[in-house]
Amino acid sequence: MDATSNAVRRRRIVALLAVVALLFPLATGVATAQSVQGASGTIVVDEGETVDGIDGVAGAIVVRGTVDGDVSGAAGSIRVAEGGRVGGDVRAAAGTLSIDGTVGGNVEAGVGSFELTDTGRIGGSLDVGGGSVSVDGAVGGDVRAGADSIAIGPNADVGGEFRYDAETFTQSPDASVAGGVVEDTGLRGDVGVTVGPDFVPTWVGTAYGVVANLALGAVLLLAFPRFSREVADRVGGDALTSGVVGGAVLIGTPVLLVLVALTLVGIPLALVGIGAYVVALWVGSVYGRYALGSWVLGRLDRSNRWVALLLGVLAVAAIGFIPWLGGLVDLLVLLLGLGAFGVGLFGLYRGRRSRRVADRETVAAD
Repeated sequence: MDATSNAVRRRRIVALLAVVALLFPLATGVATAQSVQGASGTIVVDEGETVDGIDGVAGAIVVRGTVDGDVSGAAGSIRVAEGGRVGGDVRAAAGTLSIDGTVGGNVEAGVGSFELTDTGRIGGSLDVGGGSVSVDGAVGGDVRAGADSIAIGPNADVGGEFRYDAETFTQSPDASVAGGVVEDTGLRGDVGVTVGPDFVPTWVGTAYGVVANLALGAVLLLAFPRFSREVADRVGGDALTSGVVGGAVLIGTPVLLVLVALTLVGIPLALVGIGAYVVALWVGSVYGRYALGSWVLGRLDRSNRWVALLLGVLAVAAIGFIPWLGGLVDLLVLLLGLGAFGVGLFGLYRGRRSRRVADRETVAAD
């Protein structure tokens, strides 16, 4: 019995190490997925190089050559160097954004600091929100800027209106602003962009989700093969009960955690509960995908847990690209998997409790 337990324990440890080894490089490699050239975490378009566009997440994005289309991304720093050219728009979230070269379209950015130098030119409009903004180059259209400090330099040449909101504002008398300078005190919350899912290419998020779900599913199937099979069978045999229980767990658990947190001694328990709830949601969603794959294979008179896992994960990922239907299927799969998972855990708890009671009765009888 001890040898069997040790073998199972070793198998679980190996599976967990495998998923960590798989997910860690994937998580750190998202930044390089869209790299054009350069070291890990850096996207570089060198002098003499031309690319269609940049859409990525990186430690740094540098354009010294030509980007025919748009630059869209999130990075620690983004720079269009002198001599560099972006034919389309720049839409970015960054720690720093500096434009020494040319942007043919519009610039929309949420940054820590923004600088348009005297050699820089923006053909369209500039919409920027950040900590500090410096405009000392040419802007063909309007400028909307909200920041703690804003400076219009002597070489600034703005073809439209310069509308701003700042605690500190300076304007050189040599600057040219064709449409005039207007202070708008409500502007800071309505300019620029913020870091969000829009800056992560859709395929990157989908690919990461597929690999992460497959990795967790592999851990569950390796470490708990019998329990996992029972979860899938429960979904296939009584989907209604699984869905109802899943909905109760999904909605009721947060309510219960709030009630627990209202007591002084319950705050630590609530924090632990939140972590367990998040993990349970992920496990439930993966079990739902596995159950879906198992159901499809069952209809085809086939049975293979690994094919079922792969089929379920890929199917839900593919349907996810369909508006409305993707979200509905994802929710349904979560409810079914979460419910079956919850029923399974409750069954294990009752079984162990019954065995403990039986053991105590046996001891008392002896």
